[in-house]
Amino acid sequence: MAIAPQVLAIDLGTSGMKAALVAADGTVTGWAERPVPLRVLPGGGAEQDPLAWWDALAEVVADLGRDHPAHLRAVTTICSSTQGEGTIAVDAAGEPLTPCISWLDMRGAPHLRRQFGGFPSYDGISIVRIARWLRLTGGMPSITGKDPAAHMLLVRDEMPDVYARTKTFLNVLDWINLKLTGRTVATVDSILTSWVTDNRKATAIRYAPSLVAASGIDRDKFPPIVTCTEVIGTLAPSAADHLGLPASIRVVAGAIDNTAAAIGAGTVRDHEPHLYLGTSSWIAAHVPAKKTDVGSGIASIPCALPDRYLMTALQATAGANLTWLRDKIVEYDDPLLAAGHISRDEGTIFDAFDKIIPSVPAGADGVLYMPWLYGERAPVDDPHLRAGFLNISLETTRSDLLRAVFEGVALNTRWMAKAVDRFLGAPVSSMVITGGAARSRSWCQIFADVLDIEIRRDANPVQVNARGAGWIGAVGTGMIAFSDIPDLARNDEVFEPGPDRAVYSDIYEVYTQLHKRLAPVYKRLHRATGGPHRP
Repeated sequence: MAIAPQVLAIDLGTSGMKAALVAADGTVTGWAERPVPLRVLPGGGAEQDPLAWWDALAEVVADLGRDHPAHLRAVTTICSSTQGEGTIAVDAAGEPLTPCISWLDMRGAPHLRRQFGGFPSYDGISIVRIARWLRLTGGMPSITGKDPAAHMLLVRDEMPDVYARTKTFLNVLDWINLKLTGRTVATVDSILTSWVTDNRKATAIRYAPSLVAASGIDRDKFPPIVTCTEVIGTLAPSAADHLGLPASIRVVAGAIDNTAAAIGAGTVRDHEPHLYLGTSSWIAAHVPAKKTDVGSGIASIPCALPDRYLMTALQATAGANLTWLRDKIVEYDDPLLAAGHISRDEGTIFDAFDKIIPSVPAGADGVLYMPWLYGERAPVDDPHLRAGFLNISLETTRSDLLRAVFEGVALNTRWMAKAVDRFLGAPVSSMVITGGAARSRSWCQIFADVLDIEIRRDANPVQVNARGAGWIGAVGTGMIAFSDIPDLARNDEVFEPGPDRAVYSDIYEVYTQLHKRLAPVYKRLHRATGGPHRP
């Protein structure tokens, strides 16, 4: 039987490199991944090695070739989805001069304030500048320093020799595309958090001369901008050799992860939201107009759909709380997991957790967890917040703590969802849940109960970014249209709110007070001690 044309979908997240073979109908054949370390540095730094990404990509493509040789031979297109807000300085030959400064990196925050300060100001940033950003871009640089606007200033001010040799600053997606094609471009979504573009017309995203001039970065260090569906070239000979693929394969520009996930979840209609659960999490929905909610840090931004924006509300850490729990509190051979009768060979950490979570009543025996391991982005932008357990007693068990972590992330999402409802103009009553952490059925049910809405689980949540990249590539090469996608998307289970929703409504009333009461405490602790990862 003939194999349909395949898109090699690259999915580069914070945890590592993944790739899949995706047909135009969304069928995913093959899945391979390699971890790539994240280096957390003193002073708020977080970096990854771009060359490690490139080597890992060759390894996962080789894995796909061994397991699915016929499907790999059917690849006609490559398209990528990557983590966003990373920054790589590259030289004239396209070689990286720095590690990737990660979206978690806060070292640029003081440089941001120096560059954009003035009177009157908000959190050290000139209000006049903020007004200009909001009018033209729809947003503004994060005062945490966690985006390219601050990263580039960090390089300029602390690495002047590197800055002088820098030909272009590239986001993660842009660097992968440069390696694939030899062409230097940015997509309408990858360039966003450089905060130098005029986004007022979705079909004509372009640089704003006033913002570029004020950025403190030389104009020629910004790459040309393309749409997410543009065919930017074919595989460069060096890339073809590295990956063992024909040089004739076309490369579509692709998108950063939140853009790709909105496509991969099938949520392409206006005001149709999805909740992504990965290292971080977000609620996103396509909308017809540019809009910003300054108070909650939610905005509609350029995306893969050519005439739409993507409303995005970002929660800094979601699945990262489970990673912390797994790595610092429990392990596969821990008695806590043995009680769930699961081993590394029998299933995932989510299978183990799902055997334990139902044994603990809703409310985790009164324990509350605040999932702010690395600050927060929405509905408050506060780098000083940190995670914590509240109301632990002598009777508290580790199973209680486990459930409290699951519930804490969901309660934080409810806090954010209230702002999303206001932004969209109507309460959300149903939402697709996707991303790797959506594999936990217990967590899906907790989200349904805490949010008090219907939760529809993506049938293959781990593959959502790859599937989104596959569909963007398929649209870019004319295999499908975006309007075809809702009929191709698949959900495997629907979770309805249960009786525990009443418990969570009471708990949520307490949770909403935590930030107001604790934010001054965190700020004082950071001043007194320097705090972990202080920018």
